Amino acid sequence: MCGIVALVGSREASPILLEGLKKLEYRGYDSAGLATISTKGSSDRGFITCKKAKGKLVNLLNLLSKDGAPGNIGIGHTRWATHGKPEVRNAHPHLDSSDQVAVVQNGIIENYTLLREKLQKQGIRFVSDTDTEVIPHLISEALTRLKQEGVASKGEMLFLAVREVLNLLQGSYALAVIWTETPDVLIVAKNKAPLLIGFTQGEFLCASDSTAFAGFTKTVLPLEDKELALLTPLGVEIYDSEGKRQYRKPSLIVGSEKNIDKGQFRHFMLKEIYEQPETAEQWIARFLPDKLPTSSPIAFPFKDSLYDSIEAVQILACGTSRHAAMVGAYLLEQFSGLPSTVFFASEFRYAPPPLAPNILTIGVTQSGETADTLAALMMESERRSTLKDDLFSSRVLGITNRIESSLARQVTNIIDIGAGLEVGVAATKTFLGQLLAFYGLAIMIAARNKNRSIQEINDICEELKLVPNYLRDLINNHNKLTEKLAYQFVNTKDVIFLGRGINYPIALEAALKLKEISYIHAEGLPAGEMKHGPIALLDHKVPVISIATHGVVFEKVLSNAQEAKARNACLIGIAPESAETQIFDHLLPIPKVSEWISPLLTVIPLQLLSYHIAAQRGLDVDQPRNLAKSVTVE
Repeated sequence: MCGIVALVGSREASPILLEGLKKLEYRGYDSAGLATISTKGSSDRGFITCKKAKGKLVNLLNLLSKDGAPGNIGIGHTRWATHGKPEVRNAHPHLDSSDQVAVVQNGIIENYTLLREKLQKQGIRFVSDTDTEVIPHLISEALTRLKQEGVASKGEMLFLAVREVLNLLQGSYALAVIWTETPDVLIVAKNKAPLLIGFTQGEFLCASDSTAFAGFTKTVLPLEDKELALLTPLGVEIYDSEGKRQYRKPSLIVGSEKNIDKGQFRHFMLKEIYEQPETAEQWIARFLPDKLPTSSPIAFPFKDSLYDSIEAVQILACGTSRHAAMVGAYLLEQFSGLPSTVFFASEFRYAPPPLAPNILTIGVTQSGETADTLAALMMESERRSTLKDDLFSSRVLGITNRIESSLARQVTNIIDIGAGLEVGVAATKTFLGQLLAFYGLAIMIAARNKNRSIQEINDICEELKLVPNYLRDLINNHNKLTEKLAYQFVNTKDVIFLGRGINYPIALEAALKLKEISYIHAEGLPAGEMKHGPIALLDHKVPVISIATHGVVFEKVLSNAQEAKARNACLIGIAPESAETQIFDHLLPIPKVSEWISPLLTVIPLQLLSYHIAAQRGLDVDQPRNLAKSVTVE
């Protein structure tokens, strides 16, 4: 992985491919490349120009500005390393031994080792460490055989060769293939990795993310698993794995993305932190408008069957989405009265809980493409089909920021958090949007099941409506405060974050943010657990950041913080200003609000602190090393 673009049409392909790759940069990558086919004069056979560069896209642009890449057909890729180090030889596209076939691929070919060994025994020499490189060699081998068999059309020959090779591959893939002997034919295919086709007159662009189509087209058609498509300037033909023609109408991309522009900000991450009040305002306008009935206080577009007879909730998520899910589980249990469990999506498939009816399953993924989460949801759907539960399809819910995504195509009920395009790899405003989605669910279920009084429901709804102003004040007041405090972390190597109850997941999220963008080792702990082992790590070199909000655990958290201070740790507090919070060496104050909504506020100074620590270290805040925005491999 991480990003694919492919084009066939009448214009020079490389500028369009580069523009598409640029729009996918936000996903994170470590190298980039493209390949085009050009014909000399009237020759039916073309030649491949392949350019690859390590690092940022600008390095590829520099290569192309010198030598160019002619042709009206081409494939491009931004790579996030899975097999093989981020080096030029491992960058996509990959070619066969005769430089006639070029391939880009997202996903993981799980049986590539066996395929590679077989090809090596036949004398094929590999130049990369990737799993992808087996594909062009296998296609080339199939093409040689099909030529001998006398297949009539070269376009058909390439299609049959790709289909044959796909039957050999195990794992997930989205790929695009070009061949010098068919300089007007592009073959694309997918299985468990996203790939979409964009339509314009006589020109077709394929990409792994709808973002790449901005400015090109809004008319797209997603490929389904194990489908192949044959594209020429004359049209698109889609087939299933058995070669049966498929007929579906393209659809329009809903909405439009704003221009990718940092504006006055140094980094996208800081810009997106500042956009969080707007994210909250938009969520409130859509889902928490005035004068809704007390029985349905949230304007989610779901049928009543989604909520009826639910006895428990299970949530599948990874990374930051999992931390939002943990806050959500706390709300669903403690506010709505529903037993709720959060699972690592990557572990759920291999150790699922026993089957039981009347469970609401929620998948959370900001991109809508997280392979672990999608696979876990698919497995759960298949498991539950054995229960013959007619309501199962209405008891699955997705929470995402990408309504044009695999999750939205897989799950009927979707909460679109509507945060807009988030370029920074480290999630900020999408985390807030996910939290708000869970607040809406918890309120809705509590109201329908009458687990809370009308007054309690009204109180939390009214507090949520104040959140945008709270966020705006917090960001404005803490930006300079955290920038100044960040200097205390110049030589820091370890940080511990403490939280309890509903704010324990915020401690985990704060630790993750610091790790992601500053490369400082950080750990989030339930404050009461620090004394059960991790306290051995504490000394004057290890800052302890404690989240202490008024509520049932306020005094307990302060007591745990005192334990850290007694070990000479620098103590930083995320807490309201009061006599009790004077124990902190540094205080990042938050307003005194109910414990229920406090996670929406406590996360803000922690995001800003992580940002300023990383920025002061001169690191790539928006695209940290080794990370991708959309993790499409298991």
